[in-house]
Amino acid sequence: MRRLFAIVLLLAVAGVTGDIWACTTFIISGKYTPDGKPILYKHRDTDTLDNALVLFTDGKYDYIGLVNSEESWKKEVWGGYNSAGFAIMNTAAYNNNTGDTTQFTDQEGVVMNLALQSCATLADFEKMLSDMPKPLGVDANFGVIDAYGGAAYYETGNYGFKKIDANDPALAPNGYLIRTNYSFTGTVDGGGGYIRYAAASEALNMAAAQKKIEPQYLLNCISRNLNHSLTKVNLGTNLAPDNNSAEFRSFEDFIPRYSSASVIMVVGTAKGDDPSATMAWVVAGFPLTAVAVPVWISAGKNMPWVVSMKDNMHSPLCDAAMMLKGQLFPITRGSGYKYINVAALINADKTGILQKLEPVEDEIFRKTAELMHSMPEGKIQNEKIREHYKWIDSYIIQSYREIFGIEMK
Repeated sequence: MRRLFAIVLLLAVAGVTGDIWACTTFIISGKYTPDGKPILYKHRDTDTLDNALVLFTDGKYDYIGLVNSEESWKKEVWGGYNSAGFAIMNTAAYNNNTGDTTQFTDQEGVVMNLALQSCATLADFEKMLSDMPKPLGVDANFGVIDAYGGAAYYETGNYGFKKIDANDPALAPNGYLIRTNYSFTGTVDGGGGYIRYAAASEALNMAAAQKKIEPQYLLNCISRNLNHSLTKVNLGTNLAPDNNSAEFRSFEDFIPRYSSASVIMVVGTAKGDDPSATMAWVVAGFPLTAVAVPVWISAGKNMPWVVSMKDNMHSPLCDAAMMLKGQLFPITRGSGYKYINVAALINADKTGILQKLEPVEDEIFRKTAELMHSMPEGKIQNEKIREHYKWIDSYIIQSYREIFGIEMK
């Protein structure tokens, strides 16, 4: 009876809060990218909406991790990469442990933390999973890339895993794999995220067809995707004239959603390049109200101030993004969080929050491209990166102040 009550309570909470572990992810083999660099992408959904970046030095390799802004950050990482060029992320799967009554759960963040501390290759990660005590306490799709051309998902349950290789044309004919909240090798029709999978698949297919497998395009076509794959609703059409009057739309089963908290997109190195050239684009905060920031691990403890964890465990950009998010979801009672004020996001007058942020992010990508072109191929010059960080911090702080009247602290 107690177990039945717990299940009923869990379902009731899910009904109130929505699908809060609804991450959408993909990996792309370097064999299919224009520059030969693999890409690992996680659009993160969670009930912990405050996220930040931390540089860790507690393992064999230094690593940068996307973490929750709470005490769990010391042992749990929800996506990141290390100085060996190894990167990892996850989605909850919900269909790898069918029938398993194991009570040991929610260890995905711990597993990824351990992997970033000690792994340099996919083989290292496989050995780590095999050697760890069982049950693992996970039901997940772990996406992994390394500096040697490796790119794969590991559909993992409490007692084992199955590798899905992005370099296998039979499994990934276009060089990329997508995972939401079910494993392909798990229980058929189990888990969730099928509608978001379809949206991500359509977006990536179009990106490949147009030869736009590049970070800025991928960020916008996934984490700013306003197409609903089932209903065919496109929130980017039939726009309100301006942002003066609210126009609410249902906002369920889109890739971005109320529970979206951050994005991490790791761009690995081509085979033969220095692994320290691995970098990431990070959106620390709600993806529709925050801009992407580039981060390199080679710059050491220096990271952009706006995305780094402060003494209060928050990142300034995430806090600013949350303030703007409130304008998109002003109804806080009942099911109000399921409905977005589209007029505040985008409108015909181009005064929506996302529209105001577009030129800011465009400039960040433009200046970062200039920086990359100024450095020798496959080589990183840390002094230039640190100067770039100073510009990024100043530019983002100034932009949010001038456009929205928000002071980052």
